Amino acid sequence: MTPTPTFQFEICANGVESCLAAQQGGAHRVELCASIPEGGTTPSYGEIRQARRLLDETKLHVIIRPRGGDFVYTELEAERMLDDIRMCRQLGVDGVVFGCLTKEGDVDIPLCQRLMEVSQGMSVTFHRAFDRTRNPQQALEDIIALGCNRILTSGQEPKAEAGIGMLRQLNSQARGRIILLAGSGVDESNIARIHRETGICEFHFSAREPVPCEAREADKFDFGQRMTTTPERVRNTIKQLIP
Repeated sequence: MTPTPTFQFEICANGVESCLAAQQGGAHRVELCASIPEGGTTPSYGEIRQARRLLDETKLHVIIRPRGGDFVYTELEAERMLDDIRMCRQLGVDGVVFGCLTKEGDVDIPLCQRLMEVSQGMSVTFHRAFDRTRNPQQALEDIIALGCNRILTSGQEPKAEAGIGMLRQLNSQARGRIILLAGSGVDESNIARIHRETGICEFHFSAREPVPCEAREADKFDFGQRMTTTPERVRNTIKQLIP
């Protein structure tokens, strides 16, 4: 008899409100990020501290990324990342999320080793910098050797559904040595297909919906659209795999 898969669901949370919605909707953990349009950057001390205080069922992971753009970092940026990981440890965060590359598109092993050293005791996810590596098969082996717990990936495509073929190959290569976390564009419409065709059992999604602007002159000024995670969308997405 084929064993029943053990699923894990992670919400990409753009604030404490989204963290709480993820917990209410039944997510196992959140990845707390600022600046989602830039691909996510390290949130503020206050945001992390408040999320840690309010999350009592869902695990809290925090992205460690000093800026948007590429994943090639200077020494000054590296020092900030190290300090941010130390801050997360002091606040009792469950895990951190980072990824560093060389100019050539390989995993920056020396810098990642430094980050791993200060991350001891916390779960570590190598984020979608993986999808910018020039040789994903070698990058997978490098990240396993570093001791990371999982890799967040869309199979080197903009969206995970388009990367199903690569995700299947990577999951086969991993052979249980590291967890693959499928993310980017994962939602109610495709999560079951991605699992079925790749064998991956951990998923990263945002489950966000637009929030109406309540500013007095919202019609006169373009404040932009604010998006936040809702418990209903979290539940509905999870139900596609756990009815």
